[in-house]
Amino acid sequence: MAYDWIIRNAVIYDGTGAGGVAGDLAIEGERIAAVGAVSGTARQELDARGQALSPGFIDVHTHDDFAAVLHPDMAFKTAGGVTTSVVGNCGMGAAPFPSAAILARSLHPGATLPGWDGYGGYLDLIDQAPPALNIAALIGHGTVRMSVMGRKTEAPDAAEMDQMKALIREGLDAGAFGLSTGLIYEPGRHARTEELIELTEVLRGSGGLYTTHMRDEGTGLLDSIDEAIRIGEAAGVGVQISHHKASGRAAWGLVRQSLARIDAAQRQGLNVHADQYPYTAGSTVLSAVAGDGRLGGGVGSLMPEDVVIASAANHPEWEGQSIAALMVAFGQDLATTLNRVLDETPGATVVLHSMSEADVQTVMRHPSTMVGSDGLPTLAGKPHPRLYGTFARVLGHYARDLSVLSLPDGIYRMTGFSAAKFGLKDRGVLKAGAFADLVLFDPATIIDRGTFEDPKQSPAGIACVFVNGQPVVRDGRVTEARPGKALRRAA
Repeated sequence: MAYDWIIRNAVIYDGTGAGGVAGDLAIEGERIAAVGAVSGTARQELDARGQALSPGFIDVHTHDDFAAVLHPDMAFKTAGGVTTSVVGNCGMGAAPFPSAAILARSLHPGATLPGWDGYGGYLDLIDQAPPALNIAALIGHGTVRMSVMGRKTEAPDAAEMDQMKALIREGLDAGAFGLSTGLIYEPGRHARTEELIELTEVLRGSGGLYTTHMRDEGTGLLDSIDEAIRIGEAAGVGVQISHHKASGRAAWGLVRQSLARIDAAQRQGLNVHADQYPYTAGSTVLSAVAGDGRLGGGVGSLMPEDVVIASAANHPEWEGQSIAALMVAFGQDLATTLNRVLDETPGATVVLHSMSEADVQTVMRHPSTMVGSDGLPTLAGKPHPRLYGTFARVLGHYARDLSVLSLPDGIYRMTGFSAAKFGLKDRGVLKAGAFADLVLFDPATIIDRGTFEDPKQSPAGIACVFVNGQPVVRDGRVTEARPGKALRRAA
């Protein structure tokens, strides 16, 4: 038989956590045709020479909703082995479009989007003008709430709840994989637990998840974990805790207790897991940091030197400088400096140096944790290096160099585990009949290369990446192929 591709002499990691096995893999069309000792010929053959072949990496926590439309090559992800991005996290979704477009302006200042009608229109656009990787969408609670209630801070009335539920149903019917919240951001931070339970109940029986950027990842971490679990249990829906961490020195070490709460929920039969990026610094919009009272607020808070400007559309000279440095440069106090930056660059993004390395490793070791980059695709300026290097850093730095987890387990955390949790059918595993989303890499050299000073660097050690049977990276170079598609939740 003549296949489209045969990758020969690889060490195959199938995405289940099993060890590597020497063998071949054949591709026919979009799917894997055979795995093991493959006989026959192919239109194209690739000698892997003992490199590792794994499922394509699934980035379960991204903000690539608009980047997939504006930058369809998605090179900042595909060169790092990512074949599927889960978008719509932290309550920030792609629909309804008028509210989503407000968010898009901060991530992609000056860009023009074509517009779409609901999640159905967004996913159809992805199929009509495909990016290089696959897109799976979550419904953003914050976007939905803003569309119905604007900037109102009070609880929704019955009519407003009905309107929000209708928007969530539209997203589910279109194929979205769940509902996300961002409970430190406007307007999600005004939502009470009861509102979130009632809205999440719309997902009951659908297989959709409740994913959450919790209300407090600092000293209030444990209460926030309890709230997330309560929402999922009351609504009858699985829970995904976004970027699990303890932020701020006073909170360091609390992850041991938050992980214990996840363990306890799982023992009760609840479907609760988390994701993590492998860095001690986070990143977000400056407006959220300035608005939540943590910056310069005392013991355990973020200090001005911890907060570094990543992108400032009108002031590139501010990029890479801390708020403390800008205070000195402006000759102004903290409040005045923040107001000036936000007045002149409302969509400014920042890197937050707020976590301990011990906590990062504790969360990574825990079996509830999968991998998500949480990168902000503000391609100008100095974005957090996690946008480019998350998955290579886990496999190179943490698995190979530090032995925090094994290579097969690390691969599982970013492939089979993620696909099973989110319901991505025929993804995340290497077996006959699955989609041919693949990464060929060298376990001895794979590593992230970006730094906070020079973040826009693709990882080393990744040779080839296939999406739906087509190479989007070959010999370490991004191709012009755009074989991605909109993934839709199975009914």
